[in-house]
Amino acid sequence: MDQIKIGKFIAQTRKEQSLTQRRLADILGISDKTVSKWECGNGLPEVSLMLPLCEVLHISVNELLSGQRLTASEYKTRAEENMMNLMRERVESRKKIILSGIVLFLTILSGVTLILLAGAPEMDVWVRAVLIAISAVVIVGGIGVAVVLDIGAGTYECSKCGERFVPTTAAYIAGPHTLTKRKLKCPHCGVVSYCKKRLTH
Repeated sequence: MDQIKIGKFIAQTRKEQSLTQRRLADILGISDKTVSKWECGNGLPEVSLMLPLCEVLHISVNELLSGQRLTASEYKTRAEENMMNLMRERVESRKKIILSGIVLFLTILSGVTLILLAGAPEMDVWVRAVLIAISAVVIVGGIGVAVVLDIGAGTYECSKCGERFVPTTAAYIAGPHTLTKRKLKCPHCGVVSYCKKRLTH
């Protein structure tokens, strides 16, 4: 999805309807910052807001996701392209999550192995220190890579307002979590809750 193009299209159609960002936000029950974020190309409307947004702007969801008005002949082609893009994004997010899990597993395995080696008898102190240092670097580096991959895989959805967002690295690391949810503060409504992991933006 070309978020910049979609954002410009939202801004254009909003102005055609003589709506300010604030007025559009009020109609949809969201903040004007969210509308601004869309129009700047920094995110897409969540699925639950797409139909109401399109009704207000007098466009179709297909046109919204294409970032332009469509003729009848273009409509079907664009619909198929948009569906494929959404499916591709979901698959790529799933691959990142799987890769993150593999990296984390290998990191822990190699780190623990190095620590066990460092505990072997009849080893010089400096060799033991080097092995422990290497294991610390491997563990910290591997966890860092796994975190970056997982953060980049999709978004989190606020359980209160439904806003989707990508958390900061610090918030991600500090947030208690289950397999599918993480305790985060929503940048839209400010509520701290267990936000559900979504594979699309």
